[in-house]
Amino acid sequence: MSENCGGQCAGCEEECAQRKPESFLEAPHELSQIRKVVGVVSGKGGVGKTMVTSLLAVLMQRAGYQTAILDADVTGPSIPRAFGIHEKAQGSQLGIFPVKSKTGISVISTNLLLENDTDPVVWRGPVIAGTVKQFWTDVIWGDVDYMFIDLPPGTGDVPLTVFQSIPLDGIVIVTSPQELVGMIVEKAVNMAALMHIPVLALVENMSYFKCPDCGGEHAIFGESHVEEIAARHGIGTVCRMPVDSRLAAAADAGAIEQADGGSLGDLVSMLEKMEGKS
Repeated sequence: MSENCGGQCAGCEEECAQRKPESFLEAPHELSQIRKVVGVVSGKGGVGKTMVTSLLAVLMQRAGYQTAILDADVTGPSIPRAFGIHEKAQGSQLGIFPVKSKTGISVISTNLLLENDTDPVVWRGPVIAGTVKQFWTDVIWGDVDYMFIDLPPGTGDVPLTVFQSIPLDGIVIVTSPQELVGMIVEKAVNMAALMHIPVLALVENMSYFKCPDCGGEHAIFGESHVEEIAARHGIGTVCRMPVDSRLAAAADAGAIEQADGGSLGDLVSMLEKMEGKS
């Protein structure tokens, strides 16, 4: 440390051991009070990340908390469809207002801003990342107990932007049983470690199929490795979701708020305990 150091690292060109790392965290809209923020990520697409995001918001809302969903999957937004939301987000000189679902969950998504749901989002990475940041800074979320952020798969621009710009309390990683997917999950775990973001839980979707006749469980997509991965990285909460056509049907019908998410019970309990620590 320089003898003339005043402890103000901004604008200082000196390199020293005491130099504080620059923070890129953004404050939410001044009319927003958001207590807990949880990102939902996956290493690859098609593993049910949006389903898990939706169910977590629904289950926490049922438990009496005010929840919200920030749909950061800008080029593939499907949250509004799962909730049967067709109206568009409105705004004023103060900012943008999220759309409320039937049970009062606040939602923002690019599909709520586009003229038509099927209009493609043909934007380059920096524009997409900037849009996600604006969903955090420019949307008037109001009073929210739990916000869930549905991130696009992988470890690209948008996850990096969210990890750096939004004060996450942790992430939930969604996977499926295949060996390849297990390897990709470790990339997401390692990215979280690199960014100093805690991994709250692993959710293995399509983990098994439960026969309605005999009650037996069948590993259609291969044997589970989620417990091994969780143990290797010290992740304490693991949920295994069965193949359930009723969930897909509910999401397609815009009725996810009527679905049963019992297999996520351990994760819901953990999130409630996290609220109690605040």
